Amino acid sequence: MEKPVLRADARRNRARVLAAAEEAFATDGLAVPLDDIARLAGVGAGTVYRHFPSKEALFKAVVVERLAQYADEARELLDAPDPGTAFYDYFTRVIEQASLNRAICEALGAASAYKADVSTEFRDNLAALLERAQAAGAVRADITGDDLRALIVGALAVERYSPGSHHLVRVLLDGLRTV
Repeated sequence: MEKPVLRADARRNRARVLAAAEEAFATDGLAVPLDDIARLAGVGAGTVYRHFPSKEALFKAVVVERLAQYADEARELLDAPDPGTAFYDYFTRVIEQASLNRAICEALGAASAYKADVSTEFRDNLAALLERAQAAGAVRADITGDDLRALIVGALAVERYSPGSHHLVRVLLDGLRTV
């Protein structure tokens, strides 16, 4: 079943709701009241509910959009001339960006980690970057994609609870390097 095409004003309202939700969820995570998001977007709560049946559905839409961006970035790096540098730079960038976004931290730390196709694409592209870096001898061979996800969640916790202490993430990255 195809989604109906939205009128121009409805598309604008949906985009405003998503932008406001991204901002609000980044700061407060899922705890932010839906009315606050509607107010930030300059629309009524009914408008939000017309586009998203629940706050959780809106949260998921915001998270899926961000994970899609991360997946696209990873895919673009798969042909990088230096797989090790591409991997470590990407890992660091994801930690730096995601640590500022409570919604992404919560989503990546969730057991289900949003089983949407885009989450799978993010995980697969990240694993491909890891495998290329391992094949180039830049990352330890005993690290798996699942290990990497756990390390990302841990690194995000470090960044969120010790803001600006990037040396702890560097320690983690040094642990990934081959000796």
